[in-house]
Amino acid sequence: MPYKVILVGASGLIGSNLLSELIKSEAITEVLLLVRRSSGISDFKVKELIVNFDEPNSYSIDIQADIIFNCLGTTKSETPNSALYRQIDLGYPLNLAKLGQQNGVAQFHIISSLGADAGSSNSYLKLKGELEQELKKLNIPSLHIYQPSFLIGERKKNRLAEKILKPIFSLIDPILIGPLKKYRSIKAADVAKVMLNQSIKNLQGTFIYPSIQIQELA
Repeated sequence: MPYKVILVGASGLIGSNLLSELIKSEAITEVLLLVRRSSGISDFKVKELIVNFDEPNSYSIDIQADIIFNCLGTTKSETPNSALYRQIDLGYPLNLAKLGQQNGVAQFHIISSLGADAGSSNSYLKLKGELEQELKKLNIPSLHIYQPSFLIGERKKNRLAEKILKPIFSLIDPILIGPLKKYRSIKAADVAKVMLNQSIKNLQGTFIYPSIQIQELA
């Protein structure tokens, strides 16, 4: 079955890897990128729509696809304003999921985080947990939530924390065994591959993929 998909967050670490997978896949016929500014990407499969994410009604009619992939996200350093940070990490994805549901989009795939928990004392994990809760309330026919651990890959923008943590994880990953195995770092490219593979299975229901399961599926 050929699929038309919408991708948000194509400039990010997982999103850029996912876009490459979507372009290569024979199962995907069209990729619509929702972007704030032109991406400059040129491929016969790829179209882009410049949108203002704060005005979902202005682009709601364009949310027509079989699958939506949401890889949008930010960090506290990139977005120090707490209200804007919450809007990007929770408001935008939730709006997109609602628009997709209104327009009959069957599948919604989203990047969350290992340890996401609405009751967490960690603000990042708490926000991810809140988003997961709200998405589940929508009763989307096919909802896929990916919870990767520390991501490995080449970003367009360097992050100091990741520069520090990457060599540390290369040393400790081998000794994270048993119940600690779930904390091993994971390649962003592997997450992207699993997202594509799970989408073309046309599964029905709500699916949560902890990092260790993503690694197994990859």
